[in-house]
Amino acid sequence: MKKLDRYGYLFIAPFWVVFLTFSIYPVFLTLYYSFTNYTGSPGEEIVGFANYARLLTDTYFIEAFFNTIKIWGINFALQIGMALLLALLFSDLRLKLKGLNFFRSFFYLPNLITISSVALLFGILLDWQHGSLNMVLMKIGLISDPINWLAEPVTAQLSVSLILTWMWFGHSFIIVMAGVSGISTDYFEAAHIDGANRWQMFTRVTLPLLKPILLYIMITSLIGGLQLFDLPMLITDGIGSPDGSLNTMVLYLYNQAFKYNNYGYASAVAYGLFLITLVFSAMVFKGMFRNERAAKKEA
Repeated sequence: MKKLDRYGYLFIAPFWVVFLTFSIYPVFLTLYYSFTNYTGSPGEEIVGFANYARLLTDTYFIEAFFNTIKIWGINFALQIGMALLLALLFSDLRLKLKGLNFFRSFFYLPNLITISSVALLFGILLDWQHGSLNMVLMKIGLISDPINWLAEPVTAQLSVSLILTWMWFGHSFIIVMAGVSGISTDYFEAAHIDGANRWQMFTRVTLPLLKPILLYIMITSLIGGLQLFDLPMLITDGIGSPDGSLNTMVLYLYNQAFKYNNYGYASAVAYGLFLITLVFSAMVFKGMFRNERAAKKEA
């Protein structure tokens, strides 16, 4: 039997070779480079924590951090707000809305489109001279002159946030509705018998029982949002225009590494991003369950 066990290790060996080579090794190599002035050429020098000290005072990175938070924040607020609103409507025992399966499929469709196609599509729609959006708004009289949506910092960030909301809202909606479906109807019926209105049932029954689901959505959305790169990269000039408003942290990392060949500093940016994600995730996790821990202590 022990002899046969050795063949098991032989079968799993390819996975471990690939995993260690392409996942673990790059992580530690990046950590090493973050303490050097590596520029892509051999002969790098150890600079200690100089890259991390620079990161703390780098105005471009700080600006990229706030850009990322703003774009993700608007996107997440709209995304989770609409998902919860539809969850409220579909879980209402009085309304008894039908067509849930259709809406699940319909809202999820944008998530299946590749990001390059989305960038191309909205680049055409938002074009200030010939874009469909400006033409429609001018046709119905909401605006008199075309708006260059991607040329002003505020409208550019808002546009990217709305595009991301359009793409990922269906994903959040499906997860929220799966959580709602897992809640026993007995809770809603009991609340209805006790005279609770729709808002009371949503805030006192649905939301508390959805807390683990909402935590999952927020953590995964936060991790994905802090790593925002592809859409700002493809929809503008690749360096965060206009006026650096679309310069996210990962886009800044990418340009430092592959445009300016500052691989050492880019590695420090990567680990800085990792620490930011870790801290924010811990804050969200702690904040979501703070009231429950307080209630347990009182009990």
